[in-house]
Amino acid sequence: MTRLSKRVREIIRSSPKDVVIEGHYAPDVVPSSLASHVFVLRRDPDDLKVKLEERGFKERKVLENVASEVLDVCLFSAVKKYGVDKVDEIDLSYMSVEEAVEEIIQVLNGQRPMKVGKVDWLGKLEEEGRLEKLLNKIS
Repeated sequence: MTRLSKRVREIIRSSPKDVVIEGHYAPDVVPSSLASHVFVLRRDPDDLKVKLEERGFKERKVLENVASEVLDVCLFSAVKKYGVDKVDEIDLSYMSVEEAVEEIIQVLNGQRPMKVGKVDWLGKLEEEGRLEKLLNKIS
């Protein structure tokens, strides 16, 4: 991670254009001082489960990813590293790529404020009486 982080910093600092870093490990390799906007892409746990199964992920990996989504792991990591003012949460559930890009562009152009706390899968599953079942599957 240290070597990767060093290389990412070099790329960002030497680029005359904006650089997009994508992935779960971005908070581990991109310093807060070099990040202007952080987008955490979210997906409904039911939809995420289907997508991962379609891609051939094993059941355990599917459950780990769904649990991470429900428990806001990536969002927490991003907010902890970059602060709430640099993070925007986007719910991609049932959204087209074009719609997602448009939402990101609106934030980048200042047409829409950055915001976290829009997505609450934990509350949704609890309200639907499905949270305990999911947690039992994971443990």
